[in-house]
Amino acid sequence: MSHCQPKYRRVVPAATTKLREIEVMIISAQDLKNVKHVTQVRAYAVVYVEKEYHAARTGVDEQGGTNPTWNEVVKVKFREDLLENDVLAALNVDIYAHGRVREKPVGSARVLLCDVLKGGDEREPADNPVQCMTVQVWRPSGRPHGLLNLWVPPTGRFLMRRESLSFSAREAVDGEEVEVEEEPVVKGGQEA
Repeated sequence: MSHCQPKYRRVVPAATTKLREIEVMIISAQDLKNVKHVTQVRAYAVVYVEKEYHAARTGVDEQGGTNPTWNEVVKVKFREDLLENDVLAALNVDIYAHGRVREKPVGSARVLLCDVLKGGDEREPADNPVQCMTVQVWRPSGRPHGLLNLWVPPTGRFLMRRESLSFSAREAVDGEEVEVEEEPVVKGGQEA
């Protein structure tokens, strides 16, 4: 057995395996363990359900230290049949301290998918309420240390974004309401 084998094997899904994609907003973390000791922690998060299929990564927060703020939406893929076959399927968030020589694990958090994905229509605000959650971050040693703030929409997708931002609005000008027509969005020299 060779010592140069990678720690994680990348599994290529079979052509018949359908993948589901969900969106997750990684907001921030608080009171993380300072694993750098000499320099400030520059944290980033790796988000996955099944690491062998797909993992997404946030950017590095250069200034937050042990209280990083990302406010990033990442997309995570996993096997579509996983929710039906595994009640313990979870969204995992591993937090690392970025370094010049190596990445140091800070901690990880886990949220069961059955607790956050409820279904519904992603275009319907009633089916997609804003529900931020705070979960415990666990050190690799198994001790709790810090909190992670995130949001997983119940439908797995954030509200559909309108293609056109053109709409009529009422604007108060000197105490009087005036009808204002917004400019249409222009993409590549053509009106969208």
